Order: sequence, then structure tokens, then C-alpha cells
Amino acid sequence: MDRAQELYRRTVTDLAPAAATNPLVELVEAGTAPVPALARVAAEEYRIIRSDRRSFAFLAARFAEAPAGLPAVLGTVTGVRAAEPGAAGAFFLGLAAGEGRALDLLTPFAAAVGLSPADLAAYRPRPAAQQYPHYLAWLAQSGTLAETVLALLANFGFWGGYCARLAAALPGRYGLSPEATAFFHYFAELPPDFESTALTLLQAALDAGDSAADAHHAAVLMQHYEAAFWAAVL
Repeated sequence: MDRAQELYRRTVTDLAPAAATNPLVELVEAGTAPVPALARVAAEEYRIIRSDRRSFAFLAARFAEAPAGLPAVLGTVTGVRAAEPGAAGAFFLGLAAGEGRALDLLTPFAAAVGLSPADLAAYRPRPAAQQYPHYLAWLAQSGTLAETVLALLANFGFWGGYCARLAAALPGRYGLSPEATAFFHYFAELPPDFESTALTLLQAALDAGDSAADAHHAAVLMQHYEAAFWAAVL
């Protein structure tokens, strides 16, 4: 797994300096983020989560068969056992299930920042805030397995870090309850076995001929779209 681990390490190292800055998260930590910006986070995430769930389900079908050389059993990701012949498919199916759980947890946060379910459904998204799910949908249809897995692997760490900081800051600065911040606590931790399973998939994809350079660029693009989301909700 040396090639996958080295590619992952290099990609995270390249992205970390820019990812360290998140203006909205920093404003929340200072207690100066406007509540309408928090409401936009909830409303944009309502659309993103539903799109990503479909993308992961599509990926599960597209990569229903494990790449050549993939071990028979990779473990569990969000409770879904990844076993031959659909190890890659089960990995993405687990992520889809996780998005369903996240959608349930989003509702209390939305309510805490003033949005009803009807408000979420009626909200019109900002184009820049939706670049991330649009790119994930493109990867689901046209990206290689290496591009898709590395983009997710690198991004989930940064996204989880932002969520951890919000989960810590929102109760004290904005008086949000544990129920209202459960959405951010949920994403603050990677799914069980996510990193090890993703690295195994990445190595198998590289061994099968997927381009490491293309995978690195996909991760760069994904993180740019992540940053665009946070800028757009301000």
C-alpha cells in the first residue's frame, strides 16, 4: 500500500496550508458570524447531502465489483460490510447510508438557526456553494476509482476538522444544544474503517492503472470546491 499512502500524504501536505483558513469557522469561533450565514450552511447542506447520497449510491452500482487484486474483505464502513465481490461498491453504499443519517441530524441544526423543513425545501441555493456536490456527481459518472477515492479521502479530513471546530464553538457562542450540533459532531469523526478501506481501494486502483497525477488533481479540485462552499455562505 506504499504508493497509495505516499500519494495520500503528499496530497494532504499540498492542500493543508490553504485548508487551514476558513473564514466562516473563524467567525463562529469568535462569536461574530451572522446567524443568516449559519442558516445558509444548513440550507445548502440540505441540498448537498441529498445530492451526495445519490452520487454515492451511483458509485456503489458503478463499482459493484471489486478492482482486481482487492482483498476479499475490507472491514466495515458505517456498518456496511465490504466483502467480495463488491468491496468497492459496499464502501460507497456505506457512505450513502451515512448521508441519510446526516440528513436526519441536519434538521435540529436548521431549526436552531431559524429554518423549518418547508424553508429548507424552498431555499434557492447559491451557485458557488453547490460546486462540491456537482463535482462529486461528475466523479460518480466519469471519474476513475482513484480520482474519486483520493478526492474523498483528502477532503473528508479537512471537512471533519471544520465540523469539529463548529461543534465545539456553537454551544458557547450561539447557545446551540447538543441536539442542534449533533450534525457537526457526526462529521467530526471519520466513518469506521474509512481511511484504511479507502487506502486499500486507492492502492488497488493505482495497481490497475489509474493515474496518480489525475487522482491528485481531483483532490485539489475537490478541496477548492469545499473552500468555495464556505466562502459562498458568508
